[in-house]
Amino acid sequence: MKVILPACFPLALYLVMAPTAFASTEASIPISTSNEANSITIAMRSPEPSSDAESPRSLVPLDLTASADREEESDDTFLTEVPSSQPEKPAGAIADPLEPVNRAFFTFNDKLYFWIFKPIATGYKAVIPEDGRIGIRNFFSNVKTPVRLVNCLFQAKFKGAGNEMVRFVLNTTIGIAGFFDPAKKTFKIEKNDVDFGQTLGVWGMGPVFYIDLPILGPSSLRDGLGYVGDLFFDPQTYLAYIYLVEEIVDYATWAWDKANETSLSLGEYENLKKAALDPYVALREAYAQYRQNLIKKQRKPSAE
Repeated sequence: MKVILPACFPLALYLVMAPTAFASTEASIPISTSNEANSITIAMRSPEPSSDAESPRSLVPLDLTASADREEESDDTFLTEVPSSQPEKPAGAIADPLEPVNRAFFTFNDKLYFWIFKPIATGYKAVIPEDGRIGIRNFFSNVKTPVRLVNCLFQAKFKGAGNEMVRFVLNTTIGIAGFFDPAKKTFKIEKNDVDFGQTLGVWGMGPVFYIDLPILGPSSLRDGLGYVGDLFFDPQTYLAYIYLVEEIVDYATWAWDKANETSLSLGEYENLKKAALDPYVALREAYAQYRQNLIKKQRKPSAE
């Protein structure tokens, strides 16, 4: 970057001076010769702007659901569209005062994904069939029911909180500890995709600024605080105390959940990197738009 910026300075200076130099449609330049006293006028015309030029900024749709069951499709992914990376920040873009540090963590997470997470998830995918991995995802989602239930109450979504209670009872019993989702398939009771970060947003708190966390990935100051808040309502947090094995069970279940979820989304991150000029910017803007849309959805008046 330090090498590119100085090299671009003459080009930028030319672009600034060009409109002044060619402001008039005609300019006369006298050229005198030794045999003739008259001047020769050379007409210089500025090029006409092209009328059919297309804007370079576009959204690149990606098909990122090939590896997941359509009926059990999760709403947790935000890599459905990749904003093109442009020098200008779009209106409403998330602030990023820690960009140098965030880029360093982005590079760390990128290497971690390709060197550790992806190989493990690929091997895991080869051993566990897709239906089994979807069932494991349902199990972990069912375990996190208290997180969604409490946040529904915090947002005054009382119908949503009731639905979460009913879903938990149905899926834990008929769904065999949550590995199946009869609440959705049979009784058409949808899961409420809410967390404390969204709750803070519904209460009026903005994202403040962007954070790329090691291992955890893209976040914001608001969502980071929300993640800590959700830990208090997540039963997985207390597994270590229940089984008296310190933090081994907690780490093991987190790693299992991470490997299982990654196996169901292999290819999404790779597609983002291929489609974006700057994967860091694309990931940041995609995450910010995804979270903003979730909060807007929660702010809509519910028909309760």
